[in-house]
Amino acid sequence: MRYVRLGGSGLEVSSVVLGCMSFGDPERGTHSWSVGLDEARPFVRQAIEAGITTFDTANVYSLGSSEEITGRLLGEFARRDEVVIATKVHGRLGPGPNGGGLSRAAILTQVDESLRRLGTDYIDLYQIHRYDPEVPIEETMEALHDLVRAGKVRYLGASSMWTWQFVQAQYTADLNGWTRFVSMQDQYNLIMREEEREMLPFCLDQGVGVLPWSPLARGKLTRDWEVSTARSETDNFGGTLYKQAEEADRRVVGAVAEVAGELGVPRAQVALAWLLHQPAVTAPIVGATKPGHITDAVAAVELTLGEDELRRLAEHYVPHAPEGF
Repeated sequence: MRYVRLGGSGLEVSSVVLGCMSFGDPERGTHSWSVGLDEARPFVRQAIEAGITTFDTANVYSLGSSEEITGRLLGEFARRDEVVIATKVHGRLGPGPNGGGLSRAAILTQVDESLRRLGTDYIDLYQIHRYDPEVPIEETMEALHDLVRAGKVRYLGASSMWTWQFVQAQYTADLNGWTRFVSMQDQYNLIMREEEREMLPFCLDQGVGVLPWSPLARGKLTRDWEVSTARSETDNFGGTLYKQAEEADRRVVGAVAEVAGELGVPRAQVALAWLLHQPAVTAPIVGATKPGHITDAVAAVELTLGEDELRRLAEHYVPHAPEGF
């Protein structure tokens, strides 16, 4: 495993982040494919033993149970100062004015709930899960800054939004002497590359780390196009993605299969290695429900792709409309 600074910040993260959305109570929320505490335990242990130090979840995943499981298992396998815990705020967990969104009231309420579920007194990277157009950006940024000053949060990150909204947030922080976002977690993979137009160049220019979500396109880059899985058939959010340019996307998937076959490695390693070759990318967020998922993610860090292989993987891409936010 390799370790890198998150953008221009001093926070060190592993080159692979374990995404913990797949950990949770399948009876809570909309992730019926999630795995509970006992099933998740070997994955967290495997990740720790492989050198992964960074773990990403969100308050809304399985209505809080992902945070509960993540915190519990990290407490079993690592000291608190050995790991980086990232979670998110925005999604609605309950009724009332403080149950969701990015108002000051919601943020102050939800951070304490996340701390309780995670079993920790600080969050390394606290990310806004989406942009909230109903709340003044000044209110959101000042509330987040206050969490840093209070010691509840050490660094701030953001997730999928329009680039102008991210620029607005950073400018607002600078203008008022508040804490900036050090990272952007956005949808980026071989069949969804629209962030290359504005967001990724902005992040490179501003020293913002990039943590791509859905780096394997919900598994589509790891299998033949026609093949489905139990998760793909029940993933409500995932079912809204990757339906725009299926013929072109199919060709990209075919190129991944060809390159993987020539190199003698699984397709997942090739798709993740392509991401790690992109200059803006810090570390992809990879979920795991099988041991091989972590094995492939770790191996991808050491997989070098040549110029011809990178060209073949990228040449079939066609423009897509941004999605997922």
